[in-house]
Amino acid sequence: MTVTKEIVTERLKTVNGPDFTGNIVDLGMVSEIFIADSKVFFSITVPAARAQEMEPLRAAAERVVKSIPGVAGAVVALTAEKKGGGMEAPVPARAAPRPAPPAAPQRPAPQAPASHSSGKRGVPGIEAIIAVASGKGGVGKSTTAVNLALGLAANGLRVGVLDADIYGPSMPKLLNIHGRPQTVDGKILKPMENYGLKVMSMGFLVDEETPMIWRGPMVMSALTQMLREVEWGRLDVLVVDMPPGTGDAQLTMAQQVPLAGAVIVSTPQDLALIDARKGLNMFKKVDVPLLGIVENMSYFIAPDTGKRYDIFGHGGARREAERLGVTFLGEVPLEMGIRESSDAGAPVVVSKPDSAEAKTYRDIAAKVWDRVNEERGAAEAAVPSIVFE
Repeated sequence: MTVTKEIVTERLKTVNGPDFTGNIVDLGMVSEIFIADSKVFFSITVPAARAQEMEPLRAAAERVVKSIPGVAGAVVALTAEKKGGGMEAPVPARAAPRPAPPAAPQRPAPQAPASHSSGKRGVPGIEAIIAVASGKGGVGKSTTAVNLALGLAANGLRVGVLDADIYGPSMPKLLNIHGRPQTVDGKILKPMENYGLKVMSMGFLVDEETPMIWRGPMVMSALTQMLREVEWGRLDVLVVDMPPGTGDAQLTMAQQVPLAGAVIVSTPQDLALIDARKGLNMFKKVDVPLLGIVENMSYFIAPDTGKRYDIFGHGGARREAERLGVTFLGEVPLEMGIRESSDAGAPVVVSKPDSAEAKTYRDIAAKVWDRVNEERGAAEAAVPSIVFE
């Protein structure tokens, strides 16, 4: 059975709107419906003041769509970005809730670590989550992220990779992974695997040439599902390849997940460093530790003469790190082999493990892990101890 927007729309008319005033379609609450590979994507507009209590409505719409024959999955987000369908009416006042009695102290479950300072909910089984980010595109962030992940794995850690770039996922090509992920009981996705890494990407869920024309809430909902509704198992670290810039995906990760820290990737020239500073400042503002800066495309060694050329300048990221008091993690050269191995789906850390470039990535990975442990130690030291006498 072919799934169409008309079929989805008709089924959504069976979902009651807030306060049973009508159905969500006739109330104008349903956004444009997007269908790709038998998966349905849409958002539901709700009043901002009532967004939290509308989660059951979102879940009901998702269940209804998933029950349609031929639908392989659904991503449904709540948004309050626009008004419509009478949703702009003022929210009636509510009686103040009675304060709940204090709960007995409980030890946090080890499978779902949370930040000591923020109380953000962790992901079961994952000990640390690292974001790899850049202020702009074209600086080799995804190549750095995948080789960092492989470097961490080569150093003996259990590693996963989340491709958080919804609009331009790179991991299927970089890791030469094809096909669709399987599900557990039709609900939880199994991550794809290659080179010892567990991987999840939007590129596994839609065709390579399918454009993702989504508003911010859709991106945040998809990212949350790929993070939390995946059977990651036990991982020492999850490396998140962030999209370039400082948008919805970055804020979703920074505000909802206890990130162990962020790695910023930049090239040496001033223009890239200006954008890298934006990424650094964003993570600072949301209290995410800065693990360090990587200078990518740092220099070029001519293969015929061995002469070095600083095509994009040199040392800009190191100087920026020193100026900001951030760890400088290392320099990665502009090397043809890195590009060729990445395009072939066999990153240099696994295809040429004895090369100088692979050693550079493994060294960067070791520094990153040292920084993660430093930040952990600092966070634990900051937690006050409670003594019962």
